[in-house]
Amino acid sequence: MTAATERVAAPGVGAETGPKPLTTGPQTAGRSSLVYAFLLIPMAALVASVPVLWGWGIGPVDIALAVAFWLISGLGVTVGFHRYFTHGSFKANRGVKIALAIAGMMSVQGPVITWVADHRRHHAFSDREGDPHSPWLFGTSAVALTKGFWHSHMGWMFSREMTNEDRFAPDLLKDRDIVWANKLFPVWTAASLLLPGLLGGLLTWSWWGALTGFFWAGLVRVSFLHHITWSVNSICHMIGERPFKSRDKAANFWPLAILSFGESWHNSHHADPTCARHGVLRGQLDISARTIWIFEKLGWAWKVRWPNEKRLARIAVTDYKG
Repeated sequence: MTAATERVAAPGVGAETGPKPLTTGPQTAGRSSLVYAFLLIPMAALVASVPVLWGWGIGPVDIALAVAFWLISGLGVTVGFHRYFTHGSFKANRGVKIALAIAGMMSVQGPVITWVADHRRHHAFSDREGDPHSPWLFGTSAVALTKGFWHSHMGWMFSREMTNEDRFAPDLLKDRDIVWANKLFPVWTAASLLLPGLLGGLLTWSWWGALTGFFWAGLVRVSFLHHITWSVNSICHMIGERPFKSRDKAANFWPLAILSFGESWHNSHHADPTCARHGVLRGQLDISARTIWIFEKLGWAWKVRWPNEKRLARIAVTDYKG
């Protein structure tokens, strides 16, 4: 049985999607051009931020805006795109559902349905043929792993086969709210990049404040968040500890724990994908899980799949010495 015909259940959905094609063909030239623009322009700003910081510095308004938009868009990805939409780690009311979809798309990582389909495919074929962004697809030599790192970190997005959303995200395609929000991805992208400049201009009452707000809290923030997310795909499948049983090479990489909002506890996540908390061991900070906990206390989330002794015992490596 080939990867293209293997029957898999999308994590968090719980029902088999059938032997539908794995992909729907290569991305169009127009889509490819947009990928280049939305990835490389913010990255150019990130590179330029070093001499800009050295020459002009960064003001408190820029820092405040960058942190605020980083939190909104970052948690939109980790709590919304990942733990809620992809894996169904909790239930949420309609307002929270829509807000999480919009916040996630403000990360400029693609429409919510596309993101979820890609990630469910990643889990279905993790570090095997069919995984859209595994670093282990080219071998284990130094050259192969260098190529694999580039591929898993960002190379896979430039020229790729599009994941079949009918196969991997049928539940989202049936959700009118999500389909509506998904179609407006260009609007959320524009808002994510332009609102920081608008707010920076209003708060400082200057065109310079608008420009620096757009630069730091818009472009630089987007690229910084991109690389954090991509590092979970690349670094966290190559380096780190593996205290739990998973069928792939996903690893816990503690240096990224805060910046990734807890996503870098990647081995525990792959061992138990639907769990709402990824940092399940003592001292493992997980900001996304704490956010879900707050939602639960406010009554915005329920049926949260929290870890417990039984779940942890089922996936623990018995001879692991951490």
